[in-house]
Amino acid sequence: MLKKRVIFTLLYDNGSFMLSRNFRLQRVGDLSWLNKNYNFSKIAFSIDELIILDVTRGIRDLESFCNNIKSLTEGCFVPIAAGGGIRSVNDARKLLRSGADKVVINTLLDVNPDVIYGMASEFGRQCIIASIDIKRVNNVASVFTENGNRVQKSSPADWIKKLLKLPVGELYFNSMDRDGTGQGYDIFLLDYLPESMPIPLILAGGAGKFNHLAEGLSENRVDAVATAHLFNFVGNGLVKARLDLINMGFNLATWAIPKS
Repeated sequence: MLKKRVIFTLLYDNGSFMLSRNFRLQRVGDLSWLNKNYNFSKIAFSIDELIILDVTRGIRDLESFCNNIKSLTEGCFVPIAAGGGIRSVNDARKLLRSGADKVVINTLLDVNPDVIYGMASEFGRQCIIASIDIKRVNNVASVFTENGNRVQKSSPADWIKKLLKLPVGELYFNSMDRDGTGQGYDIFLLDYLPESMPIPLILAGGAGKFNHLAEGLSENRVDAVATAHLFNFVGNGLVKARLDLINMGFNLATWAIPKS
């Protein structure tokens, strides 16, 4: 039986790390602040993966983003996925050469899905995470791209069918309505998935405490849960959450955590 995973997501915007609530951003601090408040060489023993997303609203600086990824990978021994604004194989190549193990794509699924075949050919489909942002508009769930600014005509179910025909290795399933609220995952969105998912599913959007992680992992359709809530899991928050999940019997990997 495959082990389930706990993933920490960082949101990056032009040199700063951000909090997001319903896709509205608030600056928290730069890399120095992050290193002061989150020791990733230690936190790495409490998460299975780290996802870093460039959510810059204006012009993105890929070189600066890559430099931040390089800094975060120092002493961090968990797989890292990075994304945001990827439009070409070369963009993906730069992120992978900066220390990322996987890339996360979203808008590319809409504007140029053919590029994904080139990425899979060079790096392997296991390196590609497809991200879907879903928001309810007039109580109807809709798919959004371009940092939540463009709504797609396809229903979530049809959008998922479309992307599952592409060479992607995982699905990052994110609720814009629950994003940053700390109210828990929107479990009902899972009903848009096909009965048999051929790739692992990462559930995101809404986790603010340990109980939310447990609720997500309790779903058979969920392979991993992600949280981007910086403050709710600051300090030893992630360490304690993982230990609590293991004590509840969740099938998570365990490691010997160094004392200092």
